[in-house]
Amino acid sequence: MDIHEKAIRLLQEKAEQPNRSRKTTAQKYKKSTKPVNNYVVLDFETTGLRAGADQIIQIGAIRYFDHWKDEQMDVLINPKRYISPTITRLTGITNEMVEEAPPIDEKLGELIEFIGDLPIIAHNASFDMGFLYALEGVNGVSIPEYTVIDTVKIARQKIKDTPNHKLTTLTQYLQIEHDAHNALGDCLATAAIYQYCTK
Repeated sequence: MDIHEKAIRLLQEKAEQPNRSRKTTAQKYKKSTKPVNNYVVLDFETTGLRAGADQIIQIGAIRYFDHWKDEQMDVLINPKRYISPTITRLTGITNEMVEEAPPIDEKLGELIEFIGDLPIIAHNASFDMGFLYALEGVNGVSIPEYTVIDTVKIARQKIKDTPNHKLTTLTQYLQIEHDAHNALGDCLATAAIYQYCTK
């Protein structure tokens, strides 16, 4: 195979990759609105909005049993790329803060183990699940087919008096303390909204 053919093959593989990522995401998790008592609330802070292109810079996950907080995971991640001033302003996470942090491939297995076979609850779940399933195959890790509950959908059914169903809007409406755009803060807020909407 000459260099020209190699270049064409690499470009084709690169072009196919995003489609494969989207297909995997669509196939691998099941959406649900059925109330559950045991679950993991998940939130990522990232370098941007595009799963597969942008990278995770913070993992927040909290495990609940019978709606009681059991254990939490709060980890800064080195994205191996520059964090823009816009993202730093939004999240408070600087390039210096993640310089010595582990890369995602060192923490992915731990996250999968932390979630176990519990359903995942997330606010605007397609965002977080997109980033999670974009990691399919990293270090040979297979991302399980999770059941995922999106609190945006549940809040739309239950809360009718807000102009939108953004996390910050809902926390203000419900007077919930909220450390916004911090992965763990967003998890705590999401759990509170979920519990309010399902009680």
